[in-house]
Amino acid sequence: MNEWRLAWRLARRELHGRCRGLRLLLVCMFLGVGALAAIGSLSAAIDGELKSRGAAILGGDVEFATSQRAATEAERAAFSRLGRMSETVGMQAMAVREDGADAPQTVPVTLKGVDGAYPLYGNLTLADGSIAHPADAAKVWIAPGLAERLGVRVGGRLRLGTAQFTIAGIIADEPDRLGEGFTLGPVAIVTLEGIGRTGLIQPGSLYERKYRIALPAARSPDTAAEAVKADFPDGGWEAKTRDRASPGAARFLDRMGQFLVLVGLAALAIAGIGVGNGVASYLSTRRGSIAALKVLGATSGGIARVYLLQVAVVAGIGILLGLVAGVLAVPLILWIAGDVLPVAPEFAIHPGPLALAAAYGLLTALAFTAPPLVRAGTVPAAGLLRGSLDLRRAPWRRVLPWTGGAGALVVAIAVATADQPAFTASFLATIAATLLLLAGFGWCVRWLAARLPRPRGPLLRLALTGLHRPGARTVTLVVALGLGLTLFVLLAAIRTSIDANIQETIPQRAPALFALDVPRDQVASFRQTVEQVAPAARIEMVPLLRGTITAYAGTRVADLTTLPEGAWALRGERGLTYSETMPASNELVEGRWWPRDYAGPPLVSLDVDLARVLNLKLGDPIRFSVLGVEREARVASFRRIHWDSLGFNFVMVFSPNAIADVPHNLAATIELPKGQEGAVTRALLPRFPSVSVVEVGGVIAQVRTLVGQMATAIAAAASVAILAGIAVLIGAIAAAREARTYDGVILKTLGATRAQVLGVQALEYVLLSIAIAALALALGLGGAWYVVVEVFAFEWLPHYPTVLATLAAGAGVTLLIGILGALPILGIRPARALRAL
Repeated sequence: MNEWRLAWRLARRELHGRCRGLRLLLVCMFLGVGALAAIGSLSAAIDGELKSRGAAILGGDVEFATSQRAATEAERAAFSRLGRMSETVGMQAMAVREDGADAPQTVPVTLKGVDGAYPLYGNLTLADGSIAHPADAAKVWIAPGLAERLGVRVGGRLRLGTAQFTIAGIIADEPDRLGEGFTLGPVAIVTLEGIGRTGLIQPGSLYERKYRIALPAARSPDTAAEAVKADFPDGGWEAKTRDRASPGAARFLDRMGQFLVLVGLAALAIAGIGVGNGVASYLSTRRGSIAALKVLGATSGGIARVYLLQVAVVAGIGILLGLVAGVLAVPLILWIAGDVLPVAPEFAIHPGPLALAAAYGLLTALAFTAPPLVRAGTVPAAGLLRGSLDLRRAPWRRVLPWTGGAGALVVAIAVATADQPAFTASFLATIAATLLLLAGFGWCVRWLAARLPRPRGPLLRLALTGLHRPGARTVTLVVALGLGLTLFVLLAAIRTSIDANIQETIPQRAPALFALDVPRDQVASFRQTVEQVAPAARIEMVPLLRGTITAYAGTRVADLTTLPEGAWALRGERGLTYSETMPASNELVEGRWWPRDYAGPPLVSLDVDLARVLNLKLGDPIRFSVLGVEREARVASFRRIHWDSLGFNFVMVFSPNAIADVPHNLAATIELPKGQEGAVTRALLPRFPSVSVVEVGGVIAQVRTLVGQMATAIAAAASVAILAGIAVLIGAIAAAREARTYDGVILKTLGATRAQVLGVQALEYVLLSIAIAALALALGLGGAWYVVVEVFAFEWLPHYPTVLATLAAGAGVTLLIGILGALPILGIRPARALRAL
């Protein structure tokens, strides 16, 4: 205890309350921990808000949903026994304004019919502040986007299906909007009687009925959901509870939050290199004090304790400031994001993410400060007095337990707290491999520089020698420059490739219009109507039904506690179709397609990726529920689906005899010359009021906005890594300052001018940038390719001039930082510096 007390007294005297010499450590800890604290706090705040408002978001404590049918009397009775019930119907429709316009104006909407009990939780609030209670079958309440696009106001009229409605209000807050998920258009709310007036619900129409229930306080939503599914196993009911009111949004936010945490960990690891350099630089300035303590009898352990306490204090301050910044950043992010985020949580401090960020910061500081601290304690006094001429390294047998142990703990915590441990482990392994690759490349640069022929020009010769001379920080500089340039290339390639896909490739491949609920007995009339307006139109139609996979290969989906990773097709209802021929955008991988007029046992062709996840084989049975009736088909083949075709693609395609007898309609894609979308839509609606026509351009705009927001979030998180890389570069410059000062003084003594001294260092950074540029380009493009092709499933279309310009700009920034770091050396007088060496 006395040893630690003495160590603290000595450490406190050297700190002087200003952290001078350890400011880089402070900055690196602040950046890394602040990023992790902000990401974790934001994720926790959103997740907490989703859970606290779960009942309002879902519209009840538990929800049961199915497509194309109403609940049976027995099912309704079971719902009613659970608690207060509310019924809603949702479907795609077209809102038409026919008054006061030269031609009818149309907008695709999500039509929602509600009963008198809606909403069970929250209020349907209107723009004027009043609360709506839909009861009039002739009135409609519409979203602001629909009012703006149709140019209508309260009291105006619009048509839905075959019925006219009066606009009763503009919706300001629909309490269960988030729980409804992704929609193809603004919402229009009518009563259940009103949706009956539209004539849109016919046998085969695509619609979804939801039954929300407000449970008694003592009733568990999970228990209620399991009880109903057990009583009606063949009903095809999809159950949600208030704890996971919006599973799609929650799953997306969890995955995005986890990815951003990993990016933050990468930034912290990069900052750790800067921490090590900064501490090494600081300890080199304290060489005289360490030598004095050694001469006076201080042990290696005592010296390590003195400087460990100093590092701990400064790292603690940096971590604390990072935690404060992370907490305060959440309201700022929410303000900047506006309506982008699904909810706007109240300000709150979440201890869990903050403790995790602090733990990551402490372990990173320990891992990267151990080598310079151990070296300071093990170098003998004579070696310390020799200064920069003593280049012995810290013994790895004493460093490895601290560095390796701290690094292993970081990986263990990250994997243990991840929703996708395998992905997390592979991501961290990729970061480690990248750092090792850059370090290895740095050693190669140093080795090659020592063996190249000596240039004739003295400045270039000195710059080349500076890459391999004793004490050169070439490896660290390569890591710092390589990381920065790689991230610049990565972000530029991702952004330009995604922009090119959304602006060029997707619109070229995508059809102009999607049409839903085309009656089977009016196919010829539908084609004729389109071709009268656009003779060059190309129309493709497919049967479209909705169904749920209930079992596969003898395994009941309801019995699974967790779904297999990648088995997204088991979550709720999916689109189903049948066909005598294989879809054009599919490729047969295994098995055979059934012949035309096939009349044998029902068959199904599956997506090969889903089959691999579920471990299915040819001949295995698949059970599925359609309209509350469970059916079975045998797997006949596996297909590879080319999703980028942007046509109708189905995970399951059945033989016609499997589901053709089920009431259903058709869906169509319509390819048109540009500019004819409006005319075709206006021609279709009077003749086919039940058909919903969706312009693909509007969907692409939504995709562009969503992907742009994701890319912005990734860029914002990666910018922290770039700042950390800059900190590493500054740390490397600071750690090499003593050697740089020695070189500069010798050159000045031999008659070199300030410009020549500065030129030598500038040339050294230029040589390094040239050597690293090709590797950074390859690493950055490789990482960007994975994100664009594997994560976003887009084509690889980077704009190479922009990528190369970004690389050049990044190299220019690093060169500028290097030159600025050399400026203080120019002001040192040779006589004064020589006395200090």
